[in-house]
Amino acid sequence: MKNKIKIYRAKFELTQAQLAELVQVSRQSINAIEKSKYVPSTVLALKLARVFKVRVEDLFELENLD
Repeated sequence: MKNKIKIYRAKFELTQAQLAELVQVSRQSINAIEKSKYVPSTVLALKLARVFKVRVEDLFELENLD
């Protein structure tokens, strides 16, 4: 799954630690999501979308649907 977390985080001038605090996870979790090593839960994806005021679909994209 591709994501744009790092792009939006830079746009909002947030560090990984600041974003992690806002969505109540560890900085390491944010790092893992940005590197596509971890796929967040639905609840976490919704929290991230809320922080950036976008839809979940704007942050995450499935690769190769076929």
